[in-house]
Amino acid sequence: MATSAKLIIAAQFYPPDTTTTAVYVGKIAESLARDRQVVVISATQGSRADGKAGKPEVVEIKSWNPRKSAIIQRSLAICLLAAQMFFSVLRRARSGDIVFCVTTPFTLPYTVLLAARLRGAKTMLLIYDLYPEALEAAGMVRPTSLAVRLIRFANTLLFRRLDAIVVIGRDVPPLIEKYPGVVAEQLHYIPNWAMIPIGYRKIDPASRFRAPDSSRFIVGLSGNLGFTHDPVTVFEAARLLRDRKDIHFMLSGWGVGWATLHDLHAKDPLENVTIMKPVPEGELVEFLSAADLWVIPYRQHVAGVSIPSRLYNILAIGRPIVVASEANSEGALVLGDEAIGWVVSPENPAELVRAIRQAAGDRQATMEKGIRAAGIAEKYREDVALARYRQAVIDVSQAARR
Repeated sequence: MATSAKLIIAAQFYPPDTTTTAVYVGKIAESLARDRQVVVISATQGSRADGKAGKPEVVEIKSWNPRKSAIIQRSLAICLLAAQMFFSVLRRARSGDIVFCVTTPFTLPYTVLLAARLRGAKTMLLIYDLYPEALEAAGMVRPTSLAVRLIRFANTLLFRRLDAIVVIGRDVPPLIEKYPGVVAEQLHYIPNWAMIPIGYRKIDPASRFRAPDSSRFIVGLSGNLGFTHDPVTVFEAARLLRDRKDIHFMLSGWGVGWATLHDLHAKDPLENVTIMKPVPEGELVEFLSAADLWVIPYRQHVAGVSIPSRLYNILAIGRPIVVASEANSEGALVLGDEAIGWVVSPENPAELVRAIRQAAGDRQATMEKGIRAAGIAEKYREDVALARYRQAVIDVSQAARR
């Protein structure tokens, strides 16, 4: 049953943008619109939409999008967007409403949730990336720098005043609870979900992604490689396995890490490595199904900072995974719950090689891990996650009335 209080969602990315964040936020907004009026404030071109019955209204903000290499301009752009969002929320929010903000870019929550508090609205924050921890893990800032101290101070003021904080990994709460005033009751763990139908797919020897020799054991790496990922470890593992003609690496994706991979391959063109352009969405299932084993490589100290959304799609098609990360990271926890893969130390090519050798050495056991993985994916269904979002909003709304 719809309620009179509005839910305002502030997000930089929203459909028709095709990024993972946009797709997830779009699904969340549509689900929440079943119960109440939802207004999305988006910075994505072409996202504007009138709120029909049971659908979100989307307000589009014209934003400045400098090229990624223009660091100063991009810094100014995210500050400008935060200011635009502040005035947009201030204009629309009313007492009793709920303002739900996404941490992309990291400047957004401070202005959006300030506007909400000025209007007497309740506040929720969805943390996809935690700052300044993400910047520290990427080696972009020093923990003792002025920028880090300022962000931590701002977080202390922000987190303690939020009515709800949604995290997508179990490794995030320990980091947030270090901030004074944060209590466990504020935190809601709602993992992301698989974006493809769940079900084990057998290896197809005729798949073009396994050509020219379908008998080889295929190790895959895909998706966005950001500053928290470590593509060098994967390439070094391939170098250590260059004499194993029965093991081949299939790599396809985007992000800063792929530029690193292309540079490494140009200097040392390993015959056991194939680097492809990003695979179209329509071929994603075939591509993921073509590998025997998938790798998700992280830098050191990223537990709670970056959550591997691609993990759920890999589980959904029924493939085991090697996660290179600390044992307390969300990816490692998922694998540790069931025998569906391997967890190795981050930035350690030798450990990664040992896991790959073990997987390739017993293909039957590896296949059985994949079959179990598809079963585990049922825990990470879209309907389950969206029901949790709806309940979290209901909890905040009821607490507001009390």
